[in-house]
Amino acid sequence: MKLIKAIIRPERLEFVKKALEVQGIYGMTVMEVQGRG
Repeated sequence: MKLIKAIIRPERLEFVKKALEVQGIYGMTVMEVQGRG
């Protein structure tokens, strides 16, 4: 098992999820964060 952390723009999330599903990866945790700096 591997842990991957990624920062993805909200508008790209569906594209990334579909690309991961094609590779057989279905589980993920998504957290919406806000920040600046």
